[in-house]
Amino acid sequence: MDAVALTFDDGPYPSTTPALLAALGGVRATFFLWGEHAAAHPDLVRAIAAAGHAIGNHTWTHPRLTTLDAASRDREVRRTQDLLAALTGVRPVLFRPPYGDTGPDVASLVAAQGLTEVLWSVDTRDWAGASTGEIVTAASAVEPGGVVLLHEGRPATVEAVPRLLADLAARGLRPGPVRG
Repeated sequence: MDAVALTFDDGPYPSTTPALLAALGGVRATFFLWGEHAAAHPDLVRAIAAAGHAIGNHTWTHPRLTTLDAASRDREVRRTQDLLAALTGVRPVLFRPPYGDTGPDVASLVAAQGLTEVLWSVDTRDWAGASTGEIVTAASAVEPGGVVLLHEGRPATVEAVPRLLADLAARGLRPGPVRG
């Protein structure tokens, strides 16, 4: 079976994270966590980790990193790294810039902190209010080795997960986390 990576940005959220973890069942994914949300919901961060999912850094306040000065960019990433490491006992090795907003300065910062930047090959547009069906249809475009962008705080995304998993299985694709 060929692997594809499922990624969920922006969490954790008390309103959707538990249901998302249940919908994933034994399927592992990568959760790119927003530092402020992680600080507000440390038990959900621990639950994600305890379920065996990979946890990546998605900055502290979710800014457009290319608009910040170097010190502010560093603080956004480092503060989130420190919190996630403290909560899970594992320092993240994966990083996703909010909005996919990256460039040479962001890449340099990420590399200096020992992180691998992860973007995506399929955007489900759940962030733009896509319906459950639209999310499933968009995700069905993923090819072996691809990365699907999803967002944790969207009820339609949680509802799409069982259908998305069934579709991937029918295509002979094995969902999992990003390999860092």
